[in-house]
Amino acid sequence: MAQHDPPNPTDAPPAGAAAQAPDPQEQAPRFEVTASRQFVPWLAERNVSLAFTTYQAGKIFFVGRQSDGRIGLFERTLSRCMGLCMHGESLYVSTLWQLWRFENVLEPGQVRDDHDRLYLPQVGYVTGDLDVHDIAVQADGRLLFVNTLFSCLAEPSERYSFVPRWKPPFVSRLAAEDRCHLNGLAMEDGAPRYVTAVSDSDLAAGWREHRRDGGVVVDVPANEVVLRGLSMPHSPRLHRGRLWLHDSGTGWFGFADLAAGRFERVAFCPGYLRGLSFVDEFAVVGLSRPRRDKTFSGLPLDDELARHKVEPRCGLYVINLDTGDVVHWIRFEGVVQELYDVVAIPGARRPMAIGFVSDEIRRYITIAPQD
Repeated sequence: MAQHDPPNPTDAPPAGAAAQAPDPQEQAPRFEVTASRQFVPWLAERNVSLAFTTYQAGKIFFVGRQSDGRIGLFERTLSRCMGLCMHGESLYVSTLWQLWRFENVLEPGQVRDDHDRLYLPQVGYVTGDLDVHDIAVQADGRLLFVNTLFSCLAEPSERYSFVPRWKPPFVSRLAAEDRCHLNGLAMEDGAPRYVTAVSDSDLAAGWREHRRDGGVVVDVPANEVVLRGLSMPHSPRLHRGRLWLHDSGTGWFGFADLAAGRFERVAFCPGYLRGLSFVDEFAVVGLSRPRRDKTFSGLPLDDELARHKVEPRCGLYVINLDTGDVVHWIRFEGVVQELYDVVAIPGARRPMAIGFVSDEIRRYITIAPQD
């Protein structure tokens, strides 16, 4: 393997303190990180790292811990990166017009520049700008993604931009119109089980008129709506026998009581919620500062923030599923304002990735074992 240039990590200060990340250029936008005092010990205790995307800043970040006990952040530039999926040693990422599979090329116990995971882009699909949201790997290894522009679930193709696999029962036909803002995908046993959409509309951008309470959960195998009345729901995930999701337009994280047909609130988070992963009995959720435009204005979240007397935040919250308590957090200030997805990386202390902007990708070569 060839020597590569120094990576571009953002090494945060000891947990509980705030500091500005290294700024190689005087004019560069600031990026500040603050973590709760026990956030890093929690990562160590659970032997886990995190990765999250910010399409607004066009970055994927890896959150781990350095050998000296400090937070270690590592970032790479990926245009409008959104959906994330961990599958074994593979990390899947959706970007503006491509889907990428990054592969960990370090062997167990191998460390490079204090990093114990190194994700190298190995396979890419050109999809065009489909506004891909959640992504997942099916039982047969094929990738499945939420094609928001065409209001359907789809697979990548070696010949086409995508292969449609399912559309909601209320969408009459495939059209590049983002009719219902299909966004979230929950998998069960390697197959799609539930999806979320901002509304059950069937007209071009029709969801925009139903942001406050038109959100739905759809049972994919049954092909029917099983929950209504949500406000811009996102990130449905099955865990411990429950369907967890965000009622993003209200700021509440909770679960769907499908028998009763209602959303059960568990924890209020001061931000627009997107991204959800689990580490044992904990949920890791992403918070964004809502943009002051027609998409995010006038939502119940505004009233909830006022009622709780708090300003919107951007960061990650760790929530105890049994109590609803926010037990740990990490906040971001400056250039990063909005997050989309988050995944846990089990067994990783400090991950990194090779990106496309620097020259190192052409010099980083791996060789398969020889017989």
